[in-house]
Amino acid sequence: MKTLTILEVGNLAGVVVMIVGAIILVALVFSLIVAFITKLIYERKGDRKFSKKQFIQTMLISLLICGLISGYICGGL
Repeated sequence: MKTLTILEVGNLAGVVVMIVGAIILVALVFSLIVAFITKLIYERKGDRKFSKKQFIQTMLISLLICGLISGYICGGL
């Protein structure tokens, strides 16, 4: 019995899954970098501490913005 790869599913479903997965992965990496840069800038000024909650909120906001941009681009508006 042959093992099927994700591209052999049919009807281009595998390609769509790979494209969506790549978009999500790139958005996660980009938002992680944005949140880390924000943390560095915030903590550079004085004795302020960038909490874990602020880091996660910054990352989520960046993910939402990336989702809006990719939806605009992929939607073709």
